[in-house]
Amino acid sequence: MEKIFACIDGSTITSAVTEAAIWIAKRTSHPIRFLHALEPPLQQGSDDLTAIIGLGSQTSLLEQLAKLEQERNKVASQHGHLLLEEAVKKAEHAGLTAVEKQQLSMSLVDALLTHEDSARVMIIGRAGKGHGDNFKMLGSHIETLIRQVHTPVAIVPPQFHAPTNFMLAYDGSDSTDQAISQIIKGGILKGLGCHLVMVDKHDGHCQDKLDTASARLAEHGFNVRARMLDGDVYEALWRYKSDHAVDLMVMGAFGHSKWRQFFLGSTTLKMLEDSRIPLVVLR
Repeated sequence: MEKIFACIDGSTITSAVTEAAIWIAKRTSHPIRFLHALEPPLQQGSDDLTAIIGLGSQTSLLEQLAKLEQERNKVASQHGHLLLEEAVKKAEHAGLTAVEKQQLSMSLVDALLTHEDSARVMIIGRAGKGHGDNFKMLGSHIETLIRQVHTPVAIVPPQFHAPTNFMLAYDGSDSTDQAISQIIKGGILKGLGCHLVMVDKHDGHCQDKLDTASARLAEHGFNVRARMLDGDVYEALWRYKSDHAVDLMVMGAFGHSKWRQFFLGSTTLKMLEDSRIPLVVLR
């Protein structure tokens, strides 16, 4: 059975990631696997030491550094297990029984790619542990992850509240039509109000495509509010999101022309940086 993979690292956003996983699990009945990745340490360039210390001193120092690194890894592993146990307890306290935990010694992206075949959705925090409370910064894994995986990725801000509606940024491409199919089949967003928005590309077909997409969603029980927007893609979507109190944004990973840059380019990162609501990227 497909699982919800929730990535926790001890950052301030860990609690929000846990709450998002619980919310999705209750809506879909999929099991949760809380995942903690022990990231490999950054190489410090030990060869640089040869120019400033003697060979014997260098050997002794490198041995001490190796011992310190082993101790650091041990403490990080213990801390990770405590984080996993706490997340499991929180999920069980919420009434869930299908809850798992796992710690892997590899990068977060590699850990998720390892489990992609069994993943229903992957949940990550918008800023990682190294960013402290600077939530304007994005976790370094986000863009790499959404470029490589084909599983839906939910990117969670510091605070998570169960959404009552969502906004789908639609461009009429095959990828966003596939996103609609995933929304219909997935069950996660069923029963939430749907804001279906499209920025007019003035090609004469936008309104027809928007109407067709809206009818598909309505046919499957979604309460759809479809709107055609004008102007710059980022500004139009941001303004609509703010004006209509959108709780969650949904986007396809790829589009056409200026939308291609929007969905996996600088504008997407800007939307993530500026947003204080969850964002789901569908492939």
